Amino acid sequence: MVYKVLADIIFMLHLFFIVFVVLGGILVLRWEKLVWVHIPLALWGVIVEWGNFICPLTPLENKLRELGGGTGFELSFTEQYLYPIVYIDNLNREVQLVLGLIVLFINFVVYSMVFLRKKNHEKR
Repeated sequence: MVYKVLADIIFMLHLFFIVFVVLGGILVLRWEKLVWVHIPLALWGVIVEWGNFICPLTPLENKLRELGGGTGFELSFTEQYLYPIVYIDNLNREVQLVLGLIVLFINFVVYSMVFLRKKNHEKR
């Protein structure tokens, strides 16, 4: 039971990480110093997608699930509703490249807004 709970916590951390990588730049609009956390993590997210790497959280979660006796046929909330968001069916190289581009595009737009806002603020 403990391992399953730990695996669910790792999964939620994984989900939070993905959301932060994609949309965390929006938080930079409010808290500019967050840029020093967000940019490296966003770059890591792109590198993982484009490099076809496995995020270290995935094997950790899988190991915890194994230690917990596996999931069997009963699905938890996270397995039923959140896994399909993180573990995309038919994930292939082209999809990974598109996902990396989406992350870069969203963050380019947001950081352009941050830069323009800062530039306009300095003119005052």
